[in-house]
Amino acid sequence: MKRKVKRVKGQVARVKGQVARVKKYALISVYDKTGLALFAKELKGLGFEIISSGGTAKFLREKGIKVTEVAKITKYPHMFDGRVKTLHPMIHGGILADRTNPKHLKEIKKYKITPFDIVACNLYPFEEVTSRKNFTHEEAIENIDIGGPTMVRASAKNHKNVAIVVDPSDYKKLIEELAAEGKISKLTKELLALKAYKHTAQYDALIVRYLSGKLEGQEEFPSELSILLEKIQDLRYGENPHQKAAFYRERGARGEGRITEAVQLHGKELSFNNIVDMEAAWNCANYFADPTVVIVKHTNPCGVAKADTLVAAYKMALACDPVSAFGGIVAANRRIDELTAKEVSQLFVEVIIAPSYTPKALDILKGKQNIRIMEMGEKSINKPFKGFDYKRISGGLLVQEPDIAQLGINEIKVVTKREPTMAEMEDLFFAWGVAKYVKSNTIVYAKDGRTIGVGAGQMSRIDSAEIAIKKAKGNVKGTVLASDAFFPFPDVVELAAKAGVTAIIQPGGSKNDQLSIDKANEAGIAMVFTGRRHFKH
Repeated sequence: MKRKVKRVKGQVARVKGQVARVKKYALISVYDKTGLALFAKELKGLGFEIISSGGTAKFLREKGIKVTEVAKITKYPHMFDGRVKTLHPMIHGGILADRTNPKHLKEIKKYKITPFDIVACNLYPFEEVTSRKNFTHEEAIENIDIGGPTMVRASAKNHKNVAIVVDPSDYKKLIEELAAEGKISKLTKELLALKAYKHTAQYDALIVRYLSGKLEGQEEFPSELSILLEKIQDLRYGENPHQKAAFYRERGARGEGRITEAVQLHGKELSFNNIVDMEAAWNCANYFADPTVVIVKHTNPCGVAKADTLVAAYKMALACDPVSAFGGIVAANRRIDELTAKEVSQLFVEVIIAPSYTPKALDILKGKQNIRIMEMGEKSINKPFKGFDYKRISGGLLVQEPDIAQLGINEIKVVTKREPTMAEMEDLFFAWGVAKYVKSNTIVYAKDGRTIGVGAGQMSRIDSAEIAIKKAKGNVKGTVLASDAFFPFPDVVELAAKAGVTAIIQPGGSKNDQLSIDKANEAGIAMVFTGRRHFKH
């Protein structure tokens, strides 16, 4: 015997007091229209009626898809230049009504509310707008979405009844489930709701970050710091094979020179240690204005040189410590040309990173199957990343400004009887720049725009000075010396004098400064103080 079905305005039907759905409804209001036309067509094919607003409705109509305007449901037009469209009980009642609650069902009927099964919504491009160089504050404010986040959160709260889709990449999965099962699974709805909450949380955090920077001052640290990260890729492992790892990008970080924006052109998958070393190598190379090549091993430069040509810089950088360079990371602050590529290809290199490559250079480097070739882009040259520097500790973060300051000639102070020659002064500035990127305690010997010996990361500064001489095979006569921090004792100056160093650059500031100055004067060494140290832990 057939049961009679009573239809209620095309929305619900009663079968012996039970509510059965007659029509299915999808509310679509998106800024990012990627894949939207196909998604909407497939929903229509599955029996959905589409409710839409503003630009989304216009877009779908232009694609030949029939939609019902939100204004027809609310009986109100879009107001205040589109600021108010979906903020209405007829919309949010259809999103938030619990279809398992008899009271809610009565109110749906009483107020003639359209209950939504799917809500597809993504938000105004606040991040995109505030990432531009010349955006205005007014543009930023107008791109703070209100109706969108409200719909997203409401749908996520009622995910038992509503599938909320914020990511166009999820359209296909929904259509497949609907076509196969006639409904969207509980697990899928829960996962979509979680993604929706992440979406609005990240959106709000970007707004807070922007307003904090504007209102609390660019040079100050906000009272609360939101760090938004999105995964770029999973890594095979971390620093060691027993550690799991992944590579993340910081959302909202602006400016060129970000390793996260490097494009891999060739080679094996990047490892955790590759990425850490790339950062160290690129930052050091990009510090210098002249064509410069840096070779890094375990985050420390083992060879740095500048020259008129990149190939000359590479040869000099390699000559500093060819043993350590094996299996290292090569960074250049200029486009890699054919001659440089030929030289690099003769060495086993894990990664080469540069702004760009000539076609012939790229062909030569690709001849080495496993070398990872990374491109930073021409706009990154001499533009260091200026975002906060984070250091993880258990239970929190240490946050600081990056150490990107250049040293000016007017900032140094000659403290010895002899002043450096012009050639020495140029090498002192070069060695000081390199020392900034070497782990403390740091001693760098340099001459003619290249490193001769580098001593890194020792508990005692004199140990670093001795290791740097050993790296230089004892050949440091006529070099200059840079120290990242002051000399607590005159022992480094005494060692430098015996080795034939002619000039020293250091921060100064020790209570024993005069002892070091006296030793320098006795040896005829020129010494300058910078008043600034470069600890790198």
